[in-house]
Amino acid sequence: MEETSNEAPEAPEPSLDVMQYVHAVWRRKWLILGVMAAVMLMGLFHTLRQPRIYTASTSLIIDVAAPRVLDTEVKEVMGDERGNYWANKEYYQTQSEVITSRAVSSRVVDRLGLRNDAAFLGVAGIQDEEARKKAMAAADPVAMVRSRITVIPSANSRVVRIAVEDVDPKRAALLANEVADAYIAENLALRLKTTEGASVWLEERMGELGSRASTSELDLYKFKRGADVLSMSVPGKDGEQQPSTAKLAYDSFMTELIAVRTRMAAVQARVDAMRQLRKSASPDAEHWAEGLSAANEGALRDLRDKVLEQRTQCVELSERYLPEHPKMQECQGKLAVLQQELRRSLENLVKGAETDLAAVKANERTLLERVEQAKAEAFALTEKEIAYQKLRREAENDQRLYEMVLKRFKELELSGQLRTSNVRVLDAALPNPVPVRPNTRSAVMLFFLLGLMGGVAVALGLELLDASVASRADVEERLGLAFIGAMPPLKPDDGGPADLYIHRHPRSQAAEMCRAIRTNLLFMSPDKPFRTVVVSSAGPSEGKSTVVINLGMVMAQTGSRVLLMDTDMRRPRLHRAFGVPDDMGVSSLVVGEGSLEGAIKSTDVPNLFVLPCGPLPPNPAELLHTRAFSELLGKLRERFDCVLLDSPPLGPVSDALVLSKQTDGILLVLKAGTTQREQAKRAIRSLRDVKARVIGALLNHVDLKGGRYGAESYGYGYRGYGNERDEQRSVS
Repeated sequence: MEETSNEAPEAPEPSLDVMQYVHAVWRRKWLILGVMAAVMLMGLFHTLRQPRIYTASTSLIIDVAAPRVLDTEVKEVMGDERGNYWANKEYYQTQSEVITSRAVSSRVVDRLGLRNDAAFLGVAGIQDEEARKKAMAAADPVAMVRSRITVIPSANSRVVRIAVEDVDPKRAALLANEVADAYIAENLALRLKTTEGASVWLEERMGELGSRASTSELDLYKFKRGADVLSMSVPGKDGEQQPSTAKLAYDSFMTELIAVRTRMAAVQARVDAMRQLRKSASPDAEHWAEGLSAANEGALRDLRDKVLEQRTQCVELSERYLPEHPKMQECQGKLAVLQQELRRSLENLVKGAETDLAAVKANERTLLERVEQAKAEAFALTEKEIAYQKLRREAENDQRLYEMVLKRFKELELSGQLRTSNVRVLDAALPNPVPVRPNTRSAVMLFFLLGLMGGVAVALGLELLDASVASRADVEERLGLAFIGAMPPLKPDDGGPADLYIHRHPRSQAAEMCRAIRTNLLFMSPDKPFRTVVVSSAGPSEGKSTVVINLGMVMAQTGSRVLLMDTDMRRPRLHRAFGVPDDMGVSSLVVGEGSLEGAIKSTDVPNLFVLPCGPLPPNPAELLHTRAFSELLGKLRERFDCVLLDSPPLGPVSDALVLSKQTDGILLVLKAGTTQREQAKRAIRSLRDVKARVIGALLNHVDLKGGRYGAESYGYGYRGYGNERDEQRSVS
């Protein structure tokens, strides 16, 4: 026999199959309903035991600012200029915090006397007087009131609802109205307290600033008197300060000095010109005088004219007389006198210019002295003016601060007398006889959903924790084996035991499923059909013997000679299923006792024969290892078309491993929902270790109605070709 291997790598864990979990939920629907019913009952019981809670609400209108009574220039301490969205949002959030503050709740407690209200504190049921007093003393009514207040702002409006919860509807309405009143009172008190604090501070600052203003004015007066000045500067028409007298004097002297220096420059130029002309001129006086502008004016001009006339006469006389002539002598004497007088006049003119120059220089020196003196006085006065201006500024600042604080103090004093509030009640709270908690309908719906989700979670958890082999996907994807088919659970009926159910019901769904297994085995090796097949399981009580019997019957129905060979020499049961004796069988033939014809028994099923186990040997595995057994198996292969060997489970013993090496292959039977995947994997690994050919796996005891996938998942979504009437006819 040619040994073949059907080894394959172990399949990875399959990906998530949503329909698998859907079927799991449906399969465990009664568990889900039970969990849901239990949760709903517990939730309903818990809800009915809860105390009834009532609520009442007061509506308030909270304006951004209080009504404007005074002038718009009179502003309060707490600013109310909120011109943007975020400022308004922060403001209303702050008001919500104020409403739920301890200050407001404390006002409510004091006004309603809740510290001594046993019903409100929840201690009215305590009969012992001392214990009730201790409980009341230990309670915190302010915290209790705060815990019952809920602020509900209205969207896009200035309306705010104050809701209060209580076990008494009337007290809930009373608390809601009192909380609103306490909030209004607290808001007004907070504003008045802030105003009073600001007024006290301003009054203190006002006294200090008034004293400083008086001191500053006195210091300014003392400085002016000590500096011996009436005023540092004179205010002009436009309010600007005019220069001081020292500065004016300095400017005047500088103007005169500039004028004198200008005149001195002109005189100096004239004197220099005269000196230059006198130095460079000819001895004739009249020629030198021609370069002077002053020589052409007044007496000097007349004198020059006389000199010229006299010279002309002398020239005319020289034409007629000799120089020694008396007339020439007289003419020359007169000319000399006139020239002498002209020179003297010119010298006097130069001396006069020099005298003017000396006077101008003297005037310049005097003006320079006065300018320096005026500058020194201006600098000294400027230094005093700086000190004066500093004192004046301090005095003006002190006076201005004093006036500003005084004005603000008067404004706050006036605004503090107002008792207007920016909060007013829109709708007062009324008792509501309908409790808000517990809401039985909502609670039932909630616990219904919780129970449903809990039941589904339990079902899915069980599905995830279920490590058994229960579906075709488990066989193919998790175990990596070929899926041969599935068998439903066979139950005994009035006609006989469960092992022969298919023989009694040939058109049942179980029979059709068994025929499908037969067909799958044929198609797995059409060229070389399986002649010897070992049928085993991963563990005991998984229905391998039932599979062997029913598979043998459907194979025999095709006309093939089929032998069922009981090789389970530890717990044989084929002989009991067919009611044949077990005194001679496989063990007898292996040890050489009896004949093959005497050991093989016929059955009520045509072409189906049984070879019982025979007496139980002490060493089954060693017996199956013998040559005699191999020879026996060879003889049976020649006489029958198919031999099905019913062997022990793979887990406890190694008989099936020994048989798998001597046959065409091994068929693994797995009980759906019972066989664990790890157990099946160990069995498969043991077969692969000995290089046995694993034909595939068969799922037994599959619940087609309530299974994980239903009949359609196995390809059996029908009950067969016949109907109930045909089936009943065949049985009869």
